[in-house]
Amino acid sequence: MTRTSPPKRTTIYDLAELAGTSASAVSAVLNGNWKKRRISAKLAEKITKLAEEQGYALNMQASVLRRDRSKIIGMIVPKYDNRYFGSIVEQFEALARERGLFPIVTCTRRDPALEVEAARAMLSYQVDCLIATGATDPDRIVDLCAASGVRTVNLDLPGSRAPSVISDNYGGALELTRRVLANCEREYGEKAPLLFVGGRGTDHNTIERVRGFRDAHAQAGVTVDESLIMTCGYAPDKAEKAMRQMAENASVLPRGMFVNSTISLEGVMRWIRRSGRYADGVPHLGCFDWDPFVAMLGDHIEMVRQDVPKMLEAVFGIIDAGTTDPAVIQIPPIVEKIG
Repeated sequence: MTRTSPPKRTTIYDLAELAGTSASAVSAVLNGNWKKRRISAKLAEKITKLAEEQGYALNMQASVLRRDRSKIIGMIVPKYDNRYFGSIVEQFEALARERGLFPIVTCTRRDPALEVEAARAMLSYQVDCLIATGATDPDRIVDLCAASGVRTVNLDLPGSRAPSVISDNYGGALELTRRVLANCEREYGEKAPLLFVGGRGTDHNTIERVRGFRDAHAQAGVTVDESLIMTCGYAPDKAEKAMRQMAENASVLPRGMFVNSTISLEGVMRWIRRSGRYADGVPHLGCFDWDPFVAMLGDHIEMVRQDVPKMLEAVFGIIDAGTTDPAVIQIPPIVEKIG
């Protein structure tokens, strides 16, 4: 049996010969520097077309070694299956490309080990900047990148060693809680505490949302028992389990709830449907997250939409300005009734 050797890869020298020009001219066109070299648009178009026809792929890592900057920008995100993080990724890519940058994104599933692994992989591609979105330990990512001379910006969750852009979690939670408390009082004629469910009790965002939740109750003259604050994590299964355990120990179920994400809301609604404990009607809900499909639940829900466009504008404002001050920029979220 005879082996067939793999086809020979096209090089810039092959393209130069086909285009009737120098290898340096081909390299300038493929790297996007042809205008600086005063290469004509006609020749640039000819080289680009030949490269496509010959199946030429630019060796990015070799190209990076020949330049001061890679023009690659990285982002790590904790989840893809969430409208909020999906919107962040989409707008990050658009804003990066507007600036002539090549975006790389990877999902780390809120796993600290995966976050570090992803950051190291990004550094191996010589990214110019890394945006750590929702990182469990953003300062560790900053230290790792700083050792390689790479800038970082924290998004969604703040750190102490690099600039951070987050939502005003306290203000959003305060307003959301006020609205749900008012909705419950309007329908049932009395003030009663809400249930807080979802999120990690150790992360900044959840801590601030719980603080806003407590303060809104205090302002309304309503006492909140510790058993009503269930920071059980974001996963639907964890929210469903927490709801089941709460119902087993409570003589009276809460008439209103503050749910800490649409991911947790999935578990809450699953429990409500399966348990039959709210057969006379869905409780009043407030969700610190946003998805238009939640309108299918009816008019018993208020939602917080985090202002992703302004958050990303702030992130790229930091990058464009070269800011390294580890200040925290808080972007007010939008609280709106669904349905």
